Amino acid sequence: MQQVPSNMAAQRRNLMQSHQSWTDDLPLCQMCGVGTAPNCVYGPDGKGAQSHTNEDGHLRFRGEDGCFLYGVFNGYDGSRVASFASQCLTAELLLGQLNSSHTDNDVRRILTQAFDVVEKSYFETIDDALAEKAHLSNYLLPHNENQKVQERLKELEQEVSGGATAVVALILNNKLFIANVGTNRALLCKSSSDGQNQVLQIGRPHSTDNDDELQRLAALGVDSARIRQAGQIAGQSSTRRLGDYRVKFNYNEIDLLSAAKTKPVIAEPEIHGSQSLDSVTGFLLLMSEGLINALESAHGPEQANQEIVAMVAAELAQQTSLEAAAQSVVDRVKRLHHDVFVSGRQRAPYCARHEDMTLLIRTLNYPLADGALTPTQGGRIYPVSVPYSNSQSTSKTSVTLSLVMPSQSTLTNGTNTASTLEEGTPTPGSQSPTATLQSTNTQTQSSSSSSGDGSLFRQRGSQAAQPDETGRVPPYVDFSQFYLLWGSDHSDSQSTQGGLGPQ
Repeated sequence: MQQVPSNMAAQRRNLMQSHQSWTDDLPLCQMCGVGTAPNCVYGPDGKGAQSHTNEDGHLRFRGEDGCFLYGVFNGYDGSRVASFASQCLTAELLLGQLNSSHTDNDVRRILTQAFDVVEKSYFETIDDALAEKAHLSNYLLPHNENQKVQERLKELEQEVSGGATAVVALILNNKLFIANVGTNRALLCKSSSDGQNQVLQIGRPHSTDNDDELQRLAALGVDSARIRQAGQIAGQSSTRRLGDYRVKFNYNEIDLLSAAKTKPVIAEPEIHGSQSLDSVTGFLLLMSEGLINALESAHGPEQANQEIVAMVAAELAQQTSLEAAAQSVVDRVKRLHHDVFVSGRQRAPYCARHEDMTLLIRTLNYPLADGALTPTQGGRIYPVSVPYSNSQSTSKTSVTLSLVMPSQSTLTNGTNTASTLEEGTPTPGSQSPTATLQSTNTQTQSSSSSSGDGSLFRQRGSQAAQPDETGRVPPYVDFSQFYLLWGSDHSDSQSTQGGLGPQ
């Protein structure tokens, strides 16, 4: 490695260490919102504490010539790589490299080259530190009691360690391209002509249970069965990542990778697209691994995509800004994760902690809520979560009741009806809103949905309900059946506590 940095390397080092990014001056995309939450470790009392600074990153810029760039980066062992990658990728993609005359092959080539530049440029910024670290490590062998050298080695390790995974979305000529390195996730929700919503996961995570990735590693001489069994490579589940010098330069010193003929953990992105967005109504979601894992830890992995899309649809129907909608969804996942932990139920051991969470929402001709609309005017969703248990069962089931007002539609995954929003287009005085129950069984980790016939709802006339002498109006939902079920299941404990429900 070079011991005298080039001017370009020095500039990139200054870029990485600067507290103010040059990208701060680029125009943000106004059709995008981002929500975040820091990592958290729960104590026995259920109280959470942050174990390290937030290491996630994101970007959401509007370029020229109809070009838009979005990204979510999941950093680890520090935020340096995530921060550097978000800035460097922007420089490699939004400074004139892309224009409307480029073909799909051109775009894929430029995206791949951009990731390659990010990887090489990052290692240029830590080139000197790696060289010094190697020199001091050799010096320390015969002088292992030199405290100053040991302290300096610790400082250098902090400076050079860490990596990041990335999922990047590029929209050019109204076509969508997804570039993925690692274990973040991209979802596209499209409303079809028949009023349904189709949920598509774009690509698979590059993880230790990805068969294609295991075959790639096996071709390099790595024992893929051991990789699958270990579930991690140098502390991370990703088989592709940016940065992380340990698995890029010192992989022969890592037991699982020592047999590799060449570099096994790579930064090459998997490119998906193009996918035309003409006449598409819906939204695109980019999610960090921490958000995905938190939801899957709480409810199981089977319906995670449908659940997050249902949450986003619900918040978009209520919020008047994309930023508020994205943040509300992240906050909701954080609460779900915490509530499962304190419940002490079957999945509680999986929820003792969660990593940083980031959600990016990019709408595609998808309307936000009108704050002036009333519930009967406007296509809003009012989710209500209620606990449910069955004394005949050994598992607990979480039931989510979504009160779907007009203008909502079904969520499907491929050809299967999969989630919580059933189509309902009642008019005042003619129909009730549609109710849908989504049950997530924490023992079998399966989900199902069923559409109600409106029997949970009391009919309302075309005129607004008049308050009674106490100033109250009749409720939209009759929970009496729920209270009866709850009471029969908890008759012993409730008898001494005065029962459940309105008194």
